[in-house]
Amino acid sequence: MKLHSSIGNKISAIRKYRYKWVFFIALIWTVIDVLLWIRYMQAPMGSKYDSSFQILNSTAIILRVCIEFYMSLVMGYLLVFRLKQMFRNYPLWANLILKTAILLLASILMNFLLHFSYSLVVLRVSLLQALYNFLADSSLTPWFWNNNIAWMIIFVVTQIFIEINEKYSPGIFLDILLGKYIRPRIEKRIVMFLDLKDSTPIAEKLGHPQYFRFIRDFIYYVSMALLEYNGRIYQYVGDEIVVSWMYNEQNIQKSLNALLEARKALQKNAEKFKRRYGMIPEFRVGIHLGEVTVGEIGVLKRDLAMSGDTMNTAARIRTACSELHHKYIVSKDFSDAIQLKNWQCESLGHIELKGKSAQIELFALKI
Repeated sequence: MKLHSSIGNKISAIRKYRYKWVFFIALIWTVIDVLLWIRYMQAPMGSKYDSSFQILNSTAIILRVCIEFYMSLVMGYLLVFRLKQMFRNYPLWANLILKTAILLLASILMNFLLHFSYSLVVLRVSLLQALYNFLADSSLTPWFWNNNIAWMIIFVVTQIFIEINEKYSPGIFLDILLGKYIRPRIEKRIVMFLDLKDSTPIAEKLGHPQYFRFIRDFIYYVSMALLEYNGRIYQYVGDEIVVSWMYNEQNIQKSLNALLEARKALQKNAEKFKRRYGMIPEFRVGIHLGEVTVGEIGVLKRDLAMSGDTMNTAARIRTACSELHHKYIVSKDFSDAIQLKNWQCESLGHIELKGKSAQIELFALKI
């Protein structure tokens, strides 16, 4: 079986996920704005302020939908891609304020286009008159400020929703929102435990603040690789990452590709780690597959919990990496499922794992 598939000529899974977010944001923003605008336009004349928006017809609606959706795509892309990376290391409150301020500037441009095009196309006035209409409505009526306040609320709520969603792995927040795991479910999953190799001596050498930055960078690059191959990150515990995939043939391959991608990501950023910390991180991995019980837990803080023998065994396999002096060890169940060749793995024999009554055969990956 092939151990790695190149992603150079296709859009990465993370970018696809973010593009979906951009489209979803643009769609929701457009629907909200157009519905509120139609509601305002259909209100009795006495309840509306004296602005240029007086005629409601199909042309006006189509024009607004097109401009709104296009500009929302631009602002959504700005929010999900550019601003997210720009303010990645800022505290949440600063993130919200700075991103909202930048998006408000973009919304002013959008409102200008909406107003200006409405005057030209629907009211059929001259360019100068269209510009005058915008300036008059902005300075003499509540239209401009009402719009900006509404958009500010929309921007803040959108960012909070994104932050909540990204607290979990992609798809997990939606599962919680829909109540998929209110009743525990038994699922067959591939489970990977991954942690930093030689963490204790590294911590002693770097000291607490620098070691934390080291772990944060290590987890960032490894997590990006795991998410690239659709891994669902279950939890972070110190320098350890627990990730899983639903069991199927495609995901078995993805789990192995994710491991290789994680190693590749650290190698690509080796010089950065060397310059900042004087060392390059390595990791150990234990992989197993089997049935796990998944369900919601918590009172004030809800989360998904996974339990069962599969989880315990995967954790013990990762621990065995140190004792057996190998970095990547998998169970026989996983080895059989992925159909590794003899040159791709090495049997370590039947090993007695802590807390397990029966020995299980383990394999070291030759990658």
